[in-house]
Amino acid sequence: MAEQSLDSANIAKLRWRCRRGMRELDVLFSNWLESSFEYSSAEQQAAFIALLEREDDQLWSWLAGRDEPDQPDLREIVSLLQGQTP
Repeated sequence: MAEQSLDSANIAKLRWRCRRGMRELDVLFSNWLESSFEYSSAEQQAAFIALLEREDDQLWSWLAGRDEPDQPDLREIVSLLQGQTP
């Protein structure tokens, strides 16, 4: 994906996509979007957006450390999300 445009319309769309079926995921994704997305590399931004396409049960398994993504870019973004302070 090309470098993510940070205009308010795109951020609003991402904010909406961060709303999940699990409160824990809502908090993790929303916090990272607000605190780190803007300062991340284009590759990390693309990986975060790709992560939002996954199902909640898979995401929770990755973020809880029970499993990990096969793709290196997703492993990196999962690691960044795991390391954030709530």
